[in-house]
Amino acid sequence: MCCTAHAGEARGAESMRETLELLGTRRVGHGVRSVEDEELVSQLVRQGIHLEICPSSNLQTGVFSTIRDHSIDQLFRHGVSLSINTDGRGLTQTTLSREYELVYQAFGWTLPDFLNVNRMAVQAACISEELKIDLRHKLEAGYKKV
Repeated sequence: MCCTAHAGEARGAESMRETLELLGTRRVGHGVRSVEDEELVSQLVRQGIHLEICPSSNLQTGVFSTIRDHSIDQLFRHGVSLSINTDGRGLTQTTLSREYELVYQAFGWTLPDFLNVNRMAVQAACISEELKIDLRHKLEAGYKKV
């Protein structure tokens, strides 16, 4: 069964460890404070745990003071599977395009970087392999047009 747990935002890396141990989930909403524990980051990479990262939400809740303080780039550079998301759009007035723009402005991500995280999102999706293949083809075709 595929499920997503929420951890590693309000509480630190210890909440990630607890969630992974108790729930055994392969997807975590947020997880941005995992960088507080190098071994945990290594575990995320080894086990292919996917983080759904919501930059504006993390700023709004005070996890990070500025986008440049955000851990998304550090997690990405360490090879953690992640995607960029909007979280609760009713509470955080943003769009996916705005989230991408924030990451681009703060960290200088390139089109290949964004393609990479989109590939990760497809791989971690709770859908059939057949749908993943179809999505990957559509994703690749879309990026070729840019």
